[in-house]
Amino acid sequence: MTWHPPRDLVERYAQGRLDPVLTMSVESHLARCPACRAAVPYEEEWLTASWERIEDLVDRPRQRLATRLLCRFGVPEHVAVFLAATPALARGWLVAMAGVLGFAVAAARLSAQDGAGAADALIPFLVAAPLLPLAGIAAAYGRHVDPAYELQAATPLAGWRALLLRALAVLCCAVALTGAATPLLPGPPGLAAAWLLPALALTAAALALSTRFAPPVSVAALAAAWSGAVAAGPLLASDLLLAFSPGAQALYALAAPALLALVYLRRARLDPGETR
Repeated sequence: MTWHPPRDLVERYAQGRLDPVLTMSVESHLARCPACRAAVPYEEEWLTASWERIEDLVDRPRQRLATRLLCRFGVPEHVAVFLAATPALARGWLVAMAGVLGFAVAAARLSAQDGAGAADALIPFLVAAPLLPLAGIAAAYGRHVDPAYELQAATPLAGWRALLLRALAVLCCAVALTGAATPLLPGPPGLAAAWLLPALALTAAALALSTRFAPPVSVAALAAAWSGAVAAGPLLASDLLLAFSPGAQALYALAAPALLALVYLRRARLDPGETR
């Protein structure tokens, strides 16, 4: 804006009755024009009192609890701030993960009380547990899931570094929550922990696919494939736990590091902000 805004426009701006585009145009002019800036009506006492209330917070913003905890574990402050802002680690997501785990544990215990075998009782939990990190990764970073994406995209952490850091944070959080729920399950502890290697392999596979497709698409495809693989166990070998058998666990253990190596080699393509 190179012209001076008329008085009626300034009054509408002060009253908050301008559309966003015109508001930004007026503010751009006010930043460069002291005369027009002085013409904007304001209450000096209110402005002084408002600034006194926020000055201390602006100069020394209070760190979030997650940021302080990460810093205590040696995470650099700028990385801790970035990780604490992960959408998939917001309070709502954590409550949702805890709710899913609580439902799966309750279903397993009720099934065991009704006389179901260990396999039948644990299947809901074993199927759901590896999907929790996948859901978190789909919502960890990207243009369509992160409200602050445009701001973060201009930082040195943008792109593959951001997604890998947040994926690791989501994985650790999901594994910690699921691990805490595992002792509450009925049946042998070894069988109740059979979700861990599939979770690691599926997480690595999601990151590998994200070098070619957007993370939500990769996660959706893997979730469907995982559900189909578990459902195919009774059809192929009459075994509900075929996807959690020792042979399958060995495949997960081999696949996870191989997929992580692929992710490292293709890390430059791991940018959820680009259209693929």
